[in-house]
Order: sequence, then structure tokens, then C-alpha cells
Amino acid sequence: MRPRLRIFTGEEDVATLPEPAVNIPFAEFTQILTDASRTDRTWLQDFAEDEIGVSPDLYEVLSAYRHLRPSA
Repeated sequence: MRPRLRIFTGEEDVATLPEPAVNIPFAEFTQILTDASRTDRTWLQDFAEDEIGVSPDLYEVLSAYRHLRPSA
């Protein structure tokens, strides 16, 4: 993914296009999150309130897992 550079012109009300979605393999995603969580990376907190899109079948699995696992 190439970084997007913008030229600052001093104008505050500049319309920006939304960032396009990026797809990565689920295995890569979980490896990164597992390592970041295990090593208590601060940047995870930056995204704590963000929403992510998941497929309906993955959502079903995650919901079932959340309800079946013992609470702490």
C-alpha cells in the first residue's frame, strides 16, 4: 500500500475522499493482533472504538464463541 501524500495549502474545508478498503488474509490479521495483544501494544487502544466489517458467517462464529466461552 502506497502512502498518500497531500499538499497543505492552508485551506481547512478541503473535501477528502474516503480511504479505500484493504483486504488481507484472515490468518495474517489474527497473527498481527495476537502478537500486538500479547505484547500489550499501545496502538491497539487507538482503534478500540473503531468498527470493522466482517462477513456474516464470521460474525455468527464470533457471536457464538462470545456466548459459549466462560466469562472471567
